[in-house]
Amino acid sequence: MQNEEIVSSIVVSAHALARIAAQDAGNDAPAAQWRALTLLERESGQRVGALARASRTTQPGMTRLLGDLERAGLVARAPDRSDSRATVVEITDAGTAALAEWRATFRRTLAPRFADLDAADWDALRRAAQILAAHSFEQLPETGGHE
Repeated sequence: MQNEEIVSSIVVSAHALARIAAQDAGNDAPAAQWRALTLLERESGQRVGALARASRTTQPGMTRLLGDLERAGLVARAPDRSDSRATVVEITDAGTAALAEWRATFRRTLAPRFADLDAADWDALRRAAQILAAHSFEQLPETGGHE
């Protein structure tokens, strides 16, 4: 595999593993839910438009998703302290707990697929995970005004 193919291969494989884990775990929650909660876990208090851009979805689509998450108690809206006309979305304790459980379920579901790895393989994956984490921290776009 050529250097320029490595990162795209990892991304494609990661998406496939996430899809497989969700199917195997019987998790029918939309991937967008976990993406939004993950973004809010990393940086709570975001405006809807910023979350939509970071999630690569439309603002109306994000508004609908956040409505569902709010009704489920996973997020809460609050006034934006910097602009009284706007609101921000924050992850709740229940949202953080749901995200942690989703991740634990994925770990349990995927574990059998990796049971045959030896210590060297785990070391390689550990190092790859560290590198990917260092290069994948998402900064939500600045809003620049009322949303």
